[in-house]
Amino acid sequence: MSDSRAALRYAKAILDLAVENKAEDALEKDMRNIVETISSSDELREMLASPVIKGTAKKEALVAIFKGSNKVTEGAISMLVDNKRVSMLNEVATKYLILNEKLKGKDVAFVTTAVPLTAALEKKVLSKVAELTGNQVSIENKIDESIIGGFVLRVGDLQYDASIANKLSSLKREFTSSL
Repeated sequence: MSDSRAALRYAKAILDLAVENKAEDALEKDMRNIVETISSSDELREMLASPVIKGTAKKEALVAIFKGSNKVTEGAISMLVDNKRVSMLNEVATKYLILNEKLKGKDVAFVTTAVPLTAALEKKVLSKVAELTGNQVSIENKIDESIIGGFVLRVGDLQYDASIANKLSSLKREFTSSL
């Protein structure tokens, strides 16, 4: 089973628990915190992915980092550690946010750019994505300097890659195949 499918299953289970406990908003806050914290810390990502560090040490670190989180969030972290899937924590949190937004009748558009989006550009992207999907949309802007320029837009299962890195890669493939 791919990690993406497993992450989606965990996210669905967490969302079901959140709905059952009427804690969707608290968990949304926790999951956003998890995504932001893991995305901004190379050391934390390395620790979660490391097969050398024991699960108990990972669990202790995560409990300390995300102290004050909802009980469901703490249980989800424990479950991922116990099932040796803690390396997927960021992906599970991201999938949870997407599922929760869909539950509210909204979509989340993930826009990856080399530099932060300006307010005007964000407004244009929001209106275009809302027009295409027919749903209310919120934007999550991720900065990844490796794409050089342009953007990568992901809404649900759809992805549009207009990055310069992708265009350069296409040119490279074209040149090597024509030799």
